[in-house]
Amino acid sequence: MTPPISFSSVLITGGAGYAGTILTPRLLAEGYKVTVYDTLWYGCFLADHPNLTIVQADIRDTPRFEVACQGIDAVIHLACISNDPSFELDETLSQEINFDCFEPLVRAAKAAGVKRFIYASSSSVYGVSDAPEVTEDHPLVPLTLYNKFKGMCEPILFSQQSPDFVCTTIRPATLCGYSPRMRLDLSVNILTNHAVNRGQITVFGGTQKRPNLHVEDMADVYQLLLRADARLIAGETFNVGHQNHTIAEIATFVRDVVQEAFPEKGAIEIVTTPSNDLRSYHISSDKIARVLGYTPQRSIRDAVRDLCDVFRAGKLPNSLNDPSYVNVQTLKQRNAA
Repeated sequence: MTPPISFSSVLITGGAGYAGTILTPRLLAEGYKVTVYDTLWYGCFLADHPNLTIVQADIRDTPRFEVACQGIDAVIHLACISNDPSFELDETLSQEINFDCFEPLVRAAKAAGVKRFIYASSSSVYGVSDAPEVTEDHPLVPLTLYNKFKGMCEPILFSQQSPDFVCTTIRPATLCGYSPRMRLDLSVNILTNHAVNRGQITVFGGTQKRPNLHVEDMADVYQLLLRADARLIAGETFNVGHQNHTIAEIATFVRDVVQEAFPEKGAIEIVTTPSNDLRSYHISSDKIARVLGYTPQRSIRDAVRDLCDVFRAGKLPNSLNDPSYVNVQTLKQRNAA
């Protein structure tokens, strides 16, 4: 197979991570040459492949990154300190990785001749909104530094937009579902783990609206953005989400699917407690559907079913206690700074 467009080589920062471990094999299967640029703090679950190059390096090392970009057609920038607890563990380190090095990294990619740069921002940049549909032009009201720096990188990227350097930003919903580099610190995944292995789900708050997106759908989007006509995506931002539900509704979905998958476990209890996490928003993904014809294909229930399958197969051992499934715990163990 050959790539569907003129691009032949892609560099993915954070390509050994939760989403990257799904995306990388897909691109290799399509015929791309793929460079994964990653610190490998969370390990590497990628199989050897003749068209795969793994560079174990830090995105703060701009000269090394620019060397890695030589001969690369497109960069997909996933690397970051991901989620609020991990960010708050060491705010200096997090700011360096999530913001300070971003402009040098973008400039280095452009200087190396990269033609397309895709940046993974976050729908959490919207903070709290009671708008029925939060579109891409909605004001950004981030509640945490993690959200703030995600949003602050976006105009920096677009300042480098040119006909020869096509820049686009996506604002994904919270990801869910199974990946070989598994994370059990994401809302749907947390609830499923607890339902399967504790027989009880704890909901913090419950009324907050949170959009979700299956990690396999996330990979679909990156593949689409590599193929998309530059005229449709240059300088554009796209929300990417599927189902907007409250945390309480998500807990109900999880309970029902897990009880169906594991009838021997009996009834699963949902316990609700107060929460100081006020993030709540209902994103609209109409733009990416209208401009690129993309609609997610997998539901929250699909993600829960996938997780039930891997739990039953024993692929997620010691899931309640192993720190490798939780980013902030892994960072604490590794003393990553």
